[in-house]
Amino acid sequence: MRRLGVRASRGLGQHFLIDERVARRQVERAALRGDEVVLEVGPGLGILTRLLAERAGRVLAIEKDRRLADGLSALGGRVEVVRGDALRIDWPPFDVMVSNLPYRISSPVTFKLLAQPFDRAVLMFQREFAQRMVAKPRTREYSRLTVNVAHRAACEFLERVPRSAFHPQPRVDSAVVRLVRREAPYQLDDEGMFHATVDACFLHRRKTIGNALDLEWGKFTADRAAWRASVAGLPFRDRRAGDLAPQEYAALANILARAKG
Repeated sequence: MRRLGVRASRGLGQHFLIDERVARRQVERAALRGDEVVLEVGPGLGILTRLLAERAGRVLAIEKDRRLADGLSALGGRVEVVRGDALRIDWPPFDVMVSNLPYRISSPVTFKLLAQPFDRAVLMFQREFAQRMVAKPRTREYSRLTVNVAHRAACEFLERVPRSAFHPQPRVDSAVVRLVRREAPYQLDDEGMFHATVDACFLHRRKTIGNALDLEWGKFTADRAAWRASVAGLPFRDRRAGDLAPQEYAALANILARAKG
């Protein structure tokens, strides 16, 4: 950091991993092959980048901070620095994602990842966020994030990482999770309807499913009366968002898609 003249930016949510043991475990758990392309978002000082370059065929490191991008460019070889905001630019094709994500962009980066073709990912998040990814229905942590992750991937909580592994130290602990892409374990008539249904229900998670869908009718149809008739006969309508498993959301979405015609 002294060599680059860099200080951690609060605005960018920068907390640099300094414990190489943690980074080595992440790389091991990614089980990289020598012909694979790895995407890293927010490489920071490059502690993970260097280790990835030893195992992967190519490392694509997306870095928004110009100062850090300049420093990472010196790695050369298998490392290609992509300068820009990971939330705004199109991601180049990749096989595996391994990253220590800035806390403030964890959610949008995760949803963007789930929309991409990939094989697996080993990612570090704030521990609370990681716990939401693997939560079970009827728990406080269960959320829209949980359902969307389960829709696209198998997710495993790997380890807690103490705040002392970072500089500067964050106020919370972190955790590493592994995602393995897979097809959804249920059939969907309309992918868009599934996501709209999940979004609407969790937007009003304290209300019943029936009331939540009624409140968000405008996202589904221009005919509120017809929509209310459709919602009136739904299963699960008296339950709440946190009660339904992903496959139950799929069943709900399929009924709504067929009713919409």
